[in-house]
Amino acid sequence: MTEFEMKLKAARKAVGLGKMSRRDFMQFALASGMTLAAANTMFASTARAEAKKGGSFRMASGHGATTDSLDPALWTNNFQVVASQSLFGANLVQIDRKNRYAPNLAESIEPADGATKWIFKLRKGVTFHNGKSLTAADVVETYNYHRGESSKSAVKSALSVVKDIQADGPDTVIFTLNSGSADFPYVTSDYHLPIYPAKDGGGIEWEKGVSAGPYVLENYEPGVSISGKRNPNYFKEDAAWFDDVEQLAIVDVAARTNALLSGEVQFINRANVKTIDMLKQAPGIEVNNVTGFGHYVAPMDVRQPPFDKVEVRQALKWAIDRKALVETVLQGYGTPGNDDPIAPAIPYAIQPEPIYSYDPDKAKALLKKIGMENLKVDLSTSEAAFAGAVDAALLMQS
Repeated sequence: MTEFEMKLKAARKAVGLGKMSRRDFMQFALASGMTLAAANTMFASTARAEAKKGGSFRMASGHGATTDSLDPALWTNNFQVVASQSLFGANLVQIDRKNRYAPNLAESIEPADGATKWIFKLRKGVTFHNGKSLTAADVVETYNYHRGESSKSAVKSALSVVKDIQADGPDTVIFTLNSGSADFPYVTSDYHLPIYPAKDGGGIEWEKGVSAGPYVLENYEPGVSISGKRNPNYFKEDAAWFDDVEQLAIVDVAARTNALLSGEVQFINRANVKTIDMLKQAPGIEVNNVTGFGHYVAPMDVRQPPFDKVEVRQALKWAIDRKALVETVLQGYGTPGNDDPIAPAIPYAIQPEPIYSYDPDKAKALLKKIGMENLKVDLSTSEAAFAGAVDAALLMQS
């Protein structure tokens, strides 16, 4: 690297950190022989590419209820997912941008004995928000909290594959499974499973939201908001960019959109696809279209008639035009599902058979076969299910 290249690299870094103004950068670049156009382009790209820490960030979620809790066993909605995975919590592993598991609190993950054992080596020097050092005992107590006999945790069934969990010294945790599982580390990324400090008498300290994530909880009002400040001891340097963060629960999509347009918040999720083009034209707003893991369903209670009959369920599957739902209700922002909640973007996803296309004649034949050709069912819905749910119901009805 030449002396000029070294100075240019240092100047670009200074721009990204906010330590060099545009004027100073332009003077340096022009004095070094760069053209005005090249200097302008380089400054703009550098200023965009180099993140810097500071400021406040407010987001609005389409979920959140007054019955919500800090108890990780009871989390059920996206408001709690964001609080757990992006703000306050820290799991053993995290899911990277390619949807693969990657080290987080665990710095290494290794299988043994035909993947019936998984050995997690913990990252050294990690502290919880209360100053306590992370140990293997904290991991064991966290997982046992969810898998205990009296546990009501939503992730308990997923942990049924675990036969035993043992701490092997202060920095190693060994999971012994009932049978080999190549993808067990993905289970540890579940949003119910951030690690909490262990209590002296057993159990975990979840009541104050103390974990090891990028932000420290300051205030929580269920169904309204949750906020925190940057964790000064967070173990990752390239994270926790904001001084403070706040997530608001704004369930109504119109109110959520208006909060974004007015500048009350800087980010919203679950935008109404009908407003996407309008948002794209709004100054200062960027629409990011990424492949998600969400799925929209019309569930049937198979314990109750007529849905206890497999022919009825199959007939309804053939009677729904999924392609039309995607093209009209979702405005193309999605793909037709096939009665499987596992999105194609998720590793190990499969394509269930048969593939249900729109075939009303086949639906009628199935109902006629069981003497229910005049079947009528009620479909209850609201926009709380997802933006466009009412339109989807009307399309199904037609």
